[in-house]
Amino acid sequence: MNTTASGGAEPAVLFAREGAVAVLTLNRPAALNSFTRQMHRELWAALDQVEADKSIRALVLTGAGRAFCAGADLSEFDFRAGDDIMFRADPGPVIDQAFNPTTRRLISVRVPTVCAVNGVAAGAGASVAMACDIAIAAPGANFIQAFSKIGLVPDSGGTWLLPQRVGLARAM
Repeated sequence: MNTTASGGAEPAVLFAREGAVAVLTLNRPAALNSFTRQMHRELWAALDQVEADKSIRALVLTGAGRAFCAGADLSEFDFRAGDDIMFRADPGPVIDQAFNPTTRRLISVRVPTVCAVNGVAAGAGASVAMACDIAIAAPGANFIQAFSKIGLVPDSGGTWLLPQRVGLARAM
């Protein structure tokens, strides 16, 4: 059973069930599964299904194609020149309204969560992976925190999740 995006388009999040395990697949492989606001909403709907079905005992989250998740889809931001570019291109509202609720939902879901990282998990995508109880990475998977290279503070819980998952020394 798959969740369906509005308008009959290909769903951005696939929901499958294998016995007592729900498998959620981020399904925007051409965009390296980078998150749009719609993708967050579809993931929340799938998590609602997991929460409501008491016969589901575990959750696996993965990505379609060659990446797990490349973070935010920058095409949702307006980078055109103009006096209000700081407002239009500000990632703060998307982080506050979409990414932070997603990581909080994954942390608090009632069943154990496993993130199957099949490729790159970059930026907020790495935070989403770390929000799961366990992350299992394919041999070619990469976890990338590029924020420091561009003068930004990690978002989506990354500043808390990274030292919690790998220890302070490795996080530094």
